[in-house]
Amino acid sequence: MIKDKISSIQKAGNKPLLDERNTSSLITDLKALFKAGVLIANVLPVFTGFWLALHFTDHSFSDYWEVFLLTIVGSTLVMAGALVLNNWYDVDIDTVMERTKNRPTVTGNIPLKVVLTMGIVLTILGLILLLFTTVEAAIYAFVGWFTYVILYTMWSKRRYTLNTVIGSVSGAVTPLIGWTAIESSNHIVPIILFLILFIFQMPHTFAIAMKKCKEYKAAGVAMLPVVHGFKMTKRQIVVYVACLLPLPFYLTSLGTPFIVIATILNVGWLVVSISGFFTKNDLKWAHVIFLYSVNYVTILFLTMIIVTLPLF
Repeated sequence: MIKDKISSIQKAGNKPLLDERNTSSLITDLKALFKAGVLIANVLPVFTGFWLALHFTDHSFSDYWEVFLLTIVGSTLVMAGALVLNNWYDVDIDTVMERTKNRPTVTGNIPLKVVLTMGIVLTILGLILLLFTTVEAAIYAFVGWFTYVILYTMWSKRRYTLNTVIGSVSGAVTPLIGWTAIESSNHIVPIILFLILFIFQMPHTFAIAMKKCKEYKAAGVAMLPVVHGFKMTKRQIVVYVACLLPLPFYLTSLGTPFIVIATILNVGWLVVSISGFFTKNDLKWAHVIFLYSVNYVTILFLTMIIVTLPLF
């Protein structure tokens, strides 16, 4: 009798734990499906573009908070839709690669038909919301989506090493979405923001490709280090990082502190990049380049916001 009561209590106590595990598993799957880290990282440039557009047009944030919400939510949905469709299309590659084998599209936790539907619905909803800001903002969002889903994922990723160049366009348009929700992109600031993000993504992606070179090779993905080796990739990284050096000087309107910080970041990255020619551990060096690139873009775009705060 007592044993039966204990057993029933244990079973009752296990139910919430089971629910918690299911909830935790679902959240983990959704994070992987939406590539949460990538998605969050792309929201910052959208906000920076929006913020700088307000600053340079002398508009108050309080007057545009509704536009801000539409811009952030709309752009996030479009980017989420693109990332979900990337997972849907790349399921065969993700099955082979170690770092992606636990995605719900591979494990089957979320059916592919559901994933495809989610990707399409999220994209459409996001574009509709952006149309309530400006048509130009919606166009830039669509350009980013089309470049990432069609030109990168479905066309170039498995065929050409230029896939990185093509894919970088999609990430580079993010500040243009934010800016054009307020003002036309016919301004030096959003153009330079686009160039910074476009160039930054090249060494950033090359570093990832070096770290995961064996996995990309096994999956048949034509990344630069897979096709042309590490030496060529190192040279390309140095070239692209060097191209970042003059860009801050086109943003003199952001003030001297910004130019100094941006230049220090650029010179530091160039030094780290050149050190790759003398390293004996290519994978360790590639990881350093990756970490530097992530911190670089975060610090740079946060600095743009900080130096344009009213107190400055």
